[in-house]
Amino acid sequence: MSTRIVGVIPARWGSTRFPGKSLAMIGGKPLLVRVIEQARQARQLDEILVATDDERIAVAARDCGATAVMTRSDHPSGTDRIAEAIRDCVAGIVINIQGDEPLIDPALIDRVAARLADDPRWDMATAAVPITSAADVHNPDIVKVVRAADSAALYFSRAPIPFVRGAGAGFPPTPGQHWHHIGLYGYQRAFLKRLVLTPPCDLEQLEKLEQLRALALGARMVVIEGDTPGIGVDSPADVPRAETLLRQAGLL
Repeated sequence: MSTRIVGVIPARWGSTRFPGKSLAMIGGKPLLVRVIEQARQARQLDEILVATDDERIAVAARDCGATAVMTRSDHPSGTDRIAEAIRDCVAGIVINIQGDEPLIDPALIDRVAARLADDPRWDMATAAVPITSAADVHNPDIVKVVRAADSAALYFSRAPIPFVRGAGAGFPPTPGQHWHHIGLYGYQRAFLKRLVLTPPCDLEQLEKLEQLRALALGARMVVIEGDTPGIGVDSPADVPRAETLLRQAGLL
């Protein structure tokens, strides 16, 4: 019997920079609906859930035919919210689909899911794209990842890793040398349970990167190459940029 794969979109109401952003209109549709529409194109997912703490978001999810699961409002992260949402769900693999990514690539979701299904020795899977500009290498808002020869994640940081000794400040990236992490995650269910039962580690608290907790636990996390970083809608200022990219992609 094949492993059942469930995609979960965490969508909370509270957001420091953009409260209620899940329902922000992006090209005439709520942001959440845009994400759901992209996720539905993934062929590997047996089910898609929206995990939320707000009835307004749940209504929007149900109005477009998605299944909404109400969760507690005090979860420290989207991962914890996902773990609660799948508590009564049959799933061997769980895909965390960020609720603020209206251009998430369905094919990338499929590749992340398939890698975990094909090789259960991986505890987690995520994605990254090559960095091509010096500004992005040095931008702390862009998370970088370093990989081993087998594409296993070695470390994530907001700093420019790997550091290029002797290159000087603002060095330009060499193709394939620096990687922009994409916040798409797949988990073997057993490891997801272990992850959320573990308190944050020092590295996670220093960098403010939850995936470092998984690495500190010894997780085998494969990093799959994507085609585009997409766009995360983190503030109202990101809405026009998202609409421009949607238009360029023929989605508006």
